[in-house]
Formats: sequence, structure tokens, C-alpha cells
Amino acid sequence: MYYLYIKPSTYFRRVALRVLYYLQIFRGCLRIYRSEMEVQRSLEQEKTSGKDDVDVIRTGTVWTAVAHIISAVIGAGVLSLAWCMAQLGWIAGPIAMLCFAFVTFISSFLICDCYRSPDPITGTRNPSYIDAVRVNLGKKWTWVCGLLQYVSFCGTGIAYVITSATSMREIQISNCYHKGGEKAHCQTGMTIFMLIFGIVQIATSQIPDFHNMAWLSVVAALMSFCYATIGLGLGFSNVIENKSIKGSIVGIPTRSSAQKIWLVFQALGDIAFAYPYSIILLEIQDTLKSPPPENRTMKKASITAIVITTFFYLCCSCFGYAAFGNNTPGNLLTGFNEPFWLVDFANACIVLHLVGGYQVYSQPVFAFVEKWATQKYPENRFVNKFYAIKLPVLPALQLNLFRLCFRTLYVMSTTAIAMAFPYFNQVLGILGALNFWPLTIYFPVEMYIVQKQIGAWSRKWLLLKGFSMICLIVSLLGLIGSIEGIISAKLA
Repeated sequence: MYYLYIKPSTYFRRVALRVLYYLQIFRGCLRIYRSEMEVQRSLEQEKTSGKDDVDVIRTGTVWTAVAHIISAVIGAGVLSLAWCMAQLGWIAGPIAMLCFAFVTFISSFLICDCYRSPDPITGTRNPSYIDAVRVNLGKKWTWVCGLLQYVSFCGTGIAYVITSATSMREIQISNCYHKGGEKAHCQTGMTIFMLIFGIVQIATSQIPDFHNMAWLSVVAALMSFCYATIGLGLGFSNVIENKSIKGSIVGIPTRSSAQKIWLVFQALGDIAFAYPYSIILLEIQDTLKSPPPENRTMKKASITAIVITTFFYLCCSCFGYAAFGNNTPGNLLTGFNEPFWLVDFANACIVLHLVGGYQVYSQPVFAFVEKWATQKYPENRFVNKFYAIKLPVLPALQLNLFRLCFRTLYVMSTTAIAMAFPYFNQVLGILGALNFWPLTIYFPVEMYIVQKQIGAWSRKWLLLKGFSMICLIVSLLGLIGSIEGIISAKLA
């Protein structure tokens, strides 16, 4: 009897080769399966988009989305960041901004997947934030979300009245110091400038809707880049001129620990106002073409935009604090008087930006109230009657008495509240704290949990709920600090 002897090393080598052979076959089958699934998913996406996008052509890309995000985020809030850095100091300040950037990054990723429901790639589109809330969370939470949105719009209008009046006053002060020198008496109140801004807004509020004000939004976006860049450049030049970096690790010293705590909380509210863009994220995503899937494109755009914005914010805040140290003003541009022409131009850019910005946040309120009134009183001539007024050179103006009265009263009310509480940093802090947790954290987290069907008390559920709870605490601290700041300023 003969036995075939095979060396153990040769035997194991043959087994290994055979295993590798079968693994290669399996990988090839897996590739074919994945490619077929991708084709099937893209076909489903085309069928779905054909059903819910009749006559809508979307041409947006990653870079158009990045531009929209940066234009929306970089605004009046950037002017307060140097003051926030001064309250927090050289260590806590940058850390706080990076933390808010990270939170905004997580929030944007959660919202991106809610653009389509129930599947984030092939589901039906939700073209706005409130649509996504309605589909995922139901009618009750839609009302809560809508109320918070409209309160946010009104509050932002008030903040813009204060900011624009501050900038107009600074133009006058800068020119006064340039003519009379540093010893000239140049201080003046803001009431008259708030009234001027209110009168301008009464006129611009008669623009019918968003479709008629695209040019105004473009001008506003350009102006925001101009004044933010000028503020950064002036801060950098002051640091070079001083040949030193001012500031400290713990920030501006205060008379008591309690006062320091309130100011730190208020600074957190101001940073919260400057960062999030959750309310408009789905509107931007609705402009993107597909394939590739919109959520993937939007996630790439969000990462890019947040990195650019964070770099810009850190530069503005750090150079502003390094230039002024313990004397850092609440509004960065109010700390500069020379070169007066550049300071005047930057402040004029702020005013022009906020003229358009006020309308961007007011038009949704106008549209909601006017639509409600039209449905409630369809036969009322005061609500529904339009009168054509011919103007020289310009096209005829369609005047509606209800629109004229309501929009005028709305502008008067925001101007009156701004005159009663003309406190820039405190108002921004309240707005940031009120909007940050519910609109940027709570609703995105809850929608994501519902859409992904994440079970209660699972590891992912606990992480998301813990993330939401931490952000709620930060929002409450910012709100408390900002309210205390308004009360202290009013009593003083």
C-alpha cells in the first residue's frame, strides 16, 4: 500500500490559495451586487424626483451651497465675537468657538438626512425646515417650530435695528473725531438713527415678496463680506502697529466673580447667535442637483463652509481681542476711528447689509400673516383689494391697504422695542440662546431618531439625547446671562 506524503507547508499553502481564490470570487460578486443596487437606487431616485419636482430645475453644486451658507452665516454676529473672546480669554475663547463649530457640524449632518423622507436618498422631498418637522414629528410640533421661527425672525429684526443705528452713529462719531481731534465732544444718542432706519424699512417693506427682492439679497451678502473683512484687517493692522498682543488667559477682569460668570454666559449666547444656519439648510439643499444624492453633497458643503467660517471667526475675534485687550468693544468696528474713510465705508456696508437682512427675516412673517388674513376674510376689500399707483419712470405700484398698515405697524413695533432695549451684545445673546437649542439641536435630533427608527435606550439614542441635553444647558446659561445683562444695563 502506497501513501502520498505531502509536506505540511505545501498543504497549508494550497489551502490558503484555495481560500484566497474563493474570497476573490466573493468580492467580485459583492461588487456586482453593489453596482446593481446603486443603479437601482439612482433609478428610484429619478422616479421619485420626477413625481415631487414637476417643472423644477435644480442646478446647485457643492460650491453654490457653500456660498449660500457662508453668505447666510457671516453677518452682524461676527462683530460681537471679539468681545466674546475678551470675556472668555485666550484659552476658553477659541475652545468655545471650536465647540460651537463642532455642534453646528453635527446638527447639519442630522438635518441633511431629513431632506427626504422616509429614505434619505429616495424619499419625498422636504423643501423647508418646517416641512421636515411636519413629516417627521407631526402637526403639534410643527406649530411649536413655526412659533419659534417667527419669534426668531422678529427678534433678529430688532437686533438689526440696534446694529444699524450703532453703525450710523459710528459714522458720525468717526467724522467728528477726524475733524475735531481726539478731544472733541462727539458722543450722541442712537434714537434718531433708529428712527431713520425704521423709516427706510417702512418703504422697503412694501416689496411684495422674496421673488421681487433677489437683488437686495445679493447686495446684502456682498456688504457682509466687505465689513467683516475690513474688521479683520483693521484688527490685524492694530496688532502690528502696537507690536504686542493684548489680552490674558482668563479674559477681562471684573469686580466680582458673579459678574464674570454672567458675562461668560452672555458671551456663550453671542457665539450661539453667530454660528447656526439650521433654519435655512434644507432650503439650500433644495437647490442641489442629483445625482449624486443631495444629502451627500450638502454634507460636503457643510464641512467646507463650517471650516471656512470658523477660520474667519477665529481670525476676527482673536485679532480684535489682541488689538484692544481689556478695552475690546461690544461691536468690533466701534473701536476704530482711523482711517476714518475705511471705518465709514465698513459701517455703511453694515447698514446696507442690514437693510436687506431685515427684509430677509421679515418677509416670512409678512407672508404668513397676509396669507392667514386672505383665507380668513376672502371677501374683505381692505384685505384683498389692490390699487395701482402710477409712478414716474418706475413701474406701477400695487398698493394693498392691509399690507401697508400691517407692515408699517410691524416695523414700528420692532423699532420701538429696539429703542427701549438698545443693547447690542445682550440682545444677540438672548436671540442666540433662544434659537440654538430648539431649532439647531432638539428638532434635528428628534427628526433623525424618528427617521432612522432608533430604539429608545439604545447606545445611539443615549448619545443623541445626551448631546441634546448638554446643548440645552448651554442655551439656558446663555439666556440667563443675557437677560441679566439687559436688566443690569437698564438699571444702570
